[in-house]
Order: sequence, then structure tokens, then C-alpha cells
Amino acid sequence: MKILLVTTFAVAVALAGCRRTDIRDFTVSIPGLTAADHAVIAEALAPYGGVLKDSVKFDDEKDVMTLRYDSMQIAKKNIEMAIAARGLEANDVTPESVGAARRQPAK
Repeated sequence: MKILLVTTFAVAVALAGCRRTDIRDFTVSIPGLTAADHAVIAEALAPYGGVLKDSVKFDDEKDVMTLRYDSMQIAKKNIEMAIAARGLEANDVTPESVGAARRQPAK
């Protein structure tokens, strides 16, 4: 019985280490999103390897951005904070909450 438990535990630990990616979809609400903000957001996300850059889509009419990311490399909150650090609100993360100045709307 003891050998069975130890073997089961060892197999469980080995299998847990096999997961290398966990691709997920994420929608970010960005109030006042404009075409001018697309490049700013792309630049904000560029340093993060877990964001699938080709998956980033903008819907200016709905003020949302959707993307796919690997949750084993980056968390949702890191994506929101990266965008907020560039002066745009991302979901409920404001630029002020990360010590950034709010981006002025394009004229």
C-alpha cells in the first residue's frame, strides 16, 4: 500500500511538470480606445513573451482589445498593468494606480 501511494505521488508530480503552455483568450476594456492607441498598446506589450502578438485585435467601437496569451508566462494583471503604464485604462487598472500619467486623447 505504501509503495502504491509513493508511486502514485511520483507519477502525479512528474505529470504536473509536463505542462509547458496554457494559451488563453483575454478581453481588455479600454475606455476611449482609438486607432492612435493601437501602436501604444502594441509597444507596451512587446517586451512580454507570453502575449501572442499576432492575436491582438482591436474594436474601437466597443472600446475593447482581445488577445491570446500563455498564462504560464504572463498573468492577466501584468497585461493590464503594462497598458495602464502607457496611460490607458485597462479593465479596472488605471494609469494612476501604476504611477503613470493618463494619456491624452488624440486630436
